[in-house]
Amino acid sequence: PEVINGRTHKATVVDLSPWVEYEFRVVASNSVGIGEPSRPSTLLKTKAAVPVVAPANVSGGGGSRSELVITWEPVPEELQNGEGFGYIVMLRPLGSTTWTKAVVASVEASKYIYRNESVKPLSPFEVKVGVYNNEGEGTLSSISIVYSGEDEPQIAPAGASALSVSAAEVEVSWQPIAWNRHTGRVLGYEVRRL
Repeated sequence: PEVINGRTHKATVVDLSPWVEYEFRVVASNSVGIGEPSRPSTLLKTKAAVPVVAPANVSGGGGSRSELVITWEPVPEELQNGEGFGYIVMLRPLGSTTWTKAVVASVEASKYIYRNESVKPLSPFEVKVGVYNNEGEGTLSSISIVYSGEDEPQIAPAGASALSVSAAEVEVSWQPIAWNRHTGRVLGYEVRRL
């Protein structure tokens, strides 16, 4: 801290964080050294301000058909800058000029699910997440690309055949289903016996 002239009896402390409780002590010094600190002042909370830190790691994806799952890292309490803190989620289909806006009024929130029957499987969306409190809207994150949920496979595997290996085993084979831009990747198969 800056050394204050011995004839001065007050100082302005700068660069404090908004909406945080502080206590202060004063120490006297001279050419011999530094004395004992004063007793702490009473706790004082700085005034609230618009939040300036946007959520980090905005991403998402997955979810069910006609859903867009958006996730982020919550903003720590010491950076919320006031009461009434929440998140603003902005999204639009890639190439669109119109943003859809949603408000998530929970301090602990780290996910938002946008549901709309018109959302096609695996559609890319531009997404950004911002913050607000009772003082106003704050900073938005940079834009991230997030894909909507996949659809279930629309076709069955072809060419299923079975070969007896032993008295208790049968080997079943089939042609894999190709990746489809509209329904997504196949994560696994289920073999059923009839």
